[in-house]
Amino acid sequence: MDGVNGMYPLRFRFILMTVVLSLEALGPGAGGHPPPAQPLPTQGNVSYGPHERQVLDFYQARTQLDQATPLLFFVHGGGWMTGDKANPDFLARCLDSGISVVSINYRFLPDATAAGVYPPVKACLDDTARALQFVRVKAPEWRIDPQRIAACGGSAGGFMALWLAFHPDRAEPGSSDPVAQQSTRVRCALAFVPQTTLDPKQVREWIPNSDYRLHAFGLANMEEFLTKRDELMPWINQFSPYALADAGDPPVLLFYDHPPALGQPSADPPHSANYGAGLVEKLKAVGVEHEINCNDDDSRMKYPDLFGFFLANLMGK
Repeated sequence: MDGVNGMYPLRFRFILMTVVLSLEALGPGAGGHPPPAQPLPTQGNVSYGPHERQVLDFYQARTQLDQATPLLFFVHGGGWMTGDKANPDFLARCLDSGISVVSINYRFLPDATAAGVYPPVKACLDDTARALQFVRVKAPEWRIDPQRIAACGGSAGGFMALWLAFHPDRAEPGSSDPVAQQSTRVRCALAFVPQTTLDPKQVREWIPNSDYRLHAFGLANMEEFLTKRDELMPWINQFSPYALADAGDPPVLLFYDHPPALGQPSADPPHSANYGAGLVEKLKAVGVEHEINCNDDDSRMKYPDLFGFFLANLMGK
């Protein structure tokens, strides 16, 4: 699956994924070749918190004994309502290139609501940061270089990867909790079709037909979201990559399936490249290194092969 996730434009990934899954369903001999074996976690379902979804998988890269490796920290998508840590993007390519991988689960919005967390999306973000801090505690044991960690994710997972990239460090050096003492900063972030703001007014300006993200605050409809916007702005500013991006933040690469048209309706509002175009305006203004790939012109891309972004920022290649 790694070739599907890492090497092809997004609009072809779903077609290719369907073909591969269909062949696998037919059995080992389908198509004349057995399906490629998916790498198994070196350590699976490692708990980083008490909830059943606060678990992660760790994949150790092929490397010389005792050599610390860079790490890809992967956050799955699913609208904060569904999804799983299995089959992280770029898995095989990372392991073959000497980059270890961690893929996490996290509490969903209903879990947060049941636990009394408000806004519900706070639990998803807190879990993502906590998992990264936990990984840094495990760095010596897992032979990870804590200074070379890249965040990656798709859709809501991409939102959280960007949130990690732009949020001020949440480390608490004076805490009695060794996990809380660790940094939440990353070397770089790659996000597939991410949302980049939770501000309903900003979303409507960029994508007039969008009514997505209101569930992050447990709201029933967009009208209620807009009515409560001023009240929610402190949270929106804490959570939105757009609001958080500032000078000194690490490089980011954004991938979308179609070119943007800011201010125009989108055929796929939750994954519109207008989210990326809006964020790029902010990144240019504050001087954050970035690239946006909208699956339209590889000749102008510094990283037409998206995995090259990780090789450059984690391996210096």
